[in-house]
Amino acid sequence: MPDKSKAILLMAATALIWSSGGLAIKLVEWNPMAITGVRSLLAAATLAVLFRGRLRFRFSGIALGAAAGYAGLLITNVAATKLTTSANAILLAYTAPVYVALLAPRLLGEKTRRSDWLFILVTVGGMCLFFMDRLSPSGLWGNIIAVGTGMSYAAFTLCMRAQKDASPVESVILGHLLTGVCGLPFLFSAAPSGSGWAGLLYLGIIQQGVSLALYTWAIKRLGALEAILIMMLEPILNPLLVAVGYGELPGAWAVTGGIVVIGAVTLRAVGPALRLPSRP
Repeated sequence: MPDKSKAILLMAATALIWSSGGLAIKLVEWNPMAITGVRSLLAAATLAVLFRGRLRFRFSGIALGAAAGYAGLLITNVAATKLTTSANAILLAYTAPVYVALLAPRLLGEKTRRSDWLFILVTVGGMCLFFMDRLSPSGLWGNIIAVGTGMSYAAFTLCMRAQKDASPVESVILGHLLTGVCGLPFLFSAAPSGSGWAGLLYLGIIQQGVSLALYTWAIKRLGALEAILIMMLEPILNPLLVAVGYGELPGAWAVTGGIVVIGAVTLRAVGPALRLPSRP
């Protein structure tokens, strides 16, 4: 099988593994901070083993910023998944490109086009639809925390772009270690069941560890557009897996908002490739 075909299959496998995180988190009965702490410590150990001999840590301000952004992403995503529906948690996280478009001109000197402002308007409109469902107090806070996931994802992306010789593996490992430290004080609450520990092992070793190794191999052999489109499977499959395995269904407004957000992000990704070349 050609490397390109293998890369497509491995990227699709990565999207499937990542999308399973919502269901696995829902099934582990434990404090959200304890879950994310243990998951990250397991993931850091897994990545250190898989990439041993190739790691070169650089403790610059930007590298630490990327690690902090990744840690924020991990912590808020687990907390939001526990407090609101998995669909809301993952789809609100996909508003990250809005913050990147707003901050990139100031922080990276990258211009924001007029079409970007339309994208921002549409995405923010879709994001507002999530809050039109009848939410419990915890569900409302879950949505608010999920917005923080998108902000953390944007911070991680901006810091990674700012590193000329960025190595995502090192920044991700540092982010996992930071997350693990934040979760340590919560590990002394009532321990999860045997099935809960099995879920934690899956989340740390497979869902976060092995999946990144697959992603790192595949991304080098695919175009950016191909990678983005394949990874859009994650926010689609995540709520479906939770609905089947946990019986949790998102509200009608959340579904509508998700369609708007995912549609806007996808169009922004494919837009440049669809433009006809200008005539000389």
